[in-house]
Amino acid sequence: MSASHIPNLLTGSSRRGGSSRRGFSRGGTASQNNSSEREISSKQQDSVIQATDTDASVSRLSAVQAGYLTDPFALDLAPLPIPPGGFRRLPIINRGTYARTVGIDRLVHGFLSSNKGVWKQIISLGAGSDTRFFRLASSGNLVDCVYHELDFAENSRKKVVSVQRSHKLRALSGDDAELLFTEDEIHSSRYHLHAVDLRSLDAKNQGEYSKRPMLTSIRPDLPTLILSECCLTYLNPETADSVIHHFMTQVLQESTPRGLVLYEPINPFDAFGKVMVSNLAARGIVLQTLHKYSSLEAQRARLKMYGFENGQRAVDVSFLHSLWISDTERERISKVEMLDEVEELNLLMQHYCIAWGWHDGGNSSIWNEWQDIEDQPS
Repeated sequence: MSASHIPNLLTGSSRRGGSSRRGFSRGGTASQNNSSEREISSKQQDSVIQATDTDASVSRLSAVQAGYLTDPFALDLAPLPIPPGGFRRLPIINRGTYARTVGIDRLVHGFLSSNKGVWKQIISLGAGSDTRFFRLASSGNLVDCVYHELDFAENSRKKVVSVQRSHKLRALSGDDAELLFTEDEIHSSRYHLHAVDLRSLDAKNQGEYSKRPMLTSIRPDLPTLILSECCLTYLNPETADSVIHHFMTQVLQESTPRGLVLYEPINPFDAFGKVMVSNLAARGIVLQTLHKYSSLEAQRARLKMYGFENGQRAVDVSFLHSLWISDTERERISKVEMLDEVEELNLLMQHYCIAWGWHDGGNSSIWNEWQDIEDQPS
């Protein structure tokens, strides 16, 4: 596989948040024309990031149709029209999508399985067309959990249409008597889809975006898991940090147990990483936090800085694939598709990681399952 054709795993995940408009500022006093140009550039950049949700949905459906994953909702949330033969990604991308999904699912299930009977909540940033809520709800894993999804209105609007169009998605979202639909939001006692530009949660951006959303349906006292699958990486580092600090200090009570799961690219400084970044940049995709949080060690330090002082762990996807997946399951997926680029797959997976941290709020049993999950030695 030539360097110019290195694929990426970002398109197999939920992402988003957008690029800060300040990233397009040229400094000094801008003329009205320059201001207009920056506004257009910002909107174009937002559109590029929003479009990665379509890539993510296609990659997920490809992995499902190939036989790696079981997801009865991937087709319902896939972009229309669906080609007669379905969507097909390279085997190397299907494997990456599978490994990422399995890894994050393990952490989510670990959170949900602890302290049964205690109400919890999940907040998924940049959820887009993600199917996780529907998969969990259909399997009975959200009996005592409220699920929140936040994304651009442009993406949440598409999800509203998909849910209204699908009887099974609508039924899982809530009882008809309580379901509230707007053009770009869904609300029920168990599921909330919020149309939110995450940059508006950063107080320093209040002059550029509409007023900060209240998000009153998020409970400040429930044990909370925040998910970011290639979402915060599209924000400038300062804003990405502010988004998490907003939830840590403005939304959740200090005594509330909370955890964070991140799925992000790493290792941009080696030859493979440089080409990966260059290929994404050619598509207009800028990974703004990548250089600041470029390694497993940096991701762990990041989690501690956010206030997840009781535990900070990180693994690359290659480590995850080797140690988190059973031999039997690895044998099964090895037979799904012929894969010639084994070395390339391993190299690719070394450039993505899952990092997770937690603050127990005096209730360490909430995170018992997480403490038993293998960490990667530094």
